[in-house]
Amino acid sequence: MTDKKVIRLLKILMVIGFSLILIGAYLHQSDYTKAMGVKGILLSAGFIAVGMVMSLPTKMYLTFVFMNRENDKHSAELKEKTKTKTRS
Repeated sequence: MTDKKVIRLLKILMVIGFSLILIGAYLHQSDYTKAMGVKGILLSAGFIAVGMVMSLPTKMYLTFVFMNRENDKHSAELKEKTKTKTRS
């Protein structure tokens, strides 16, 4: 799988994770969860937990990918500067 496809997949997982966190927060505030009692609290906490699990690793991976791209860009700029200095 190419990097673009992996990044797209991880972004989708991150959005789904944030959505699950929001659903869990909504469920925690709703009357339906209060009527269910402990099971309702566990349900909303489960949504939040799964959402956090889905969202956190993808953000770390994307940070590393973006850092690598920035380092590659920076090294390419340094190579270009050294080429222009040696020519003059």
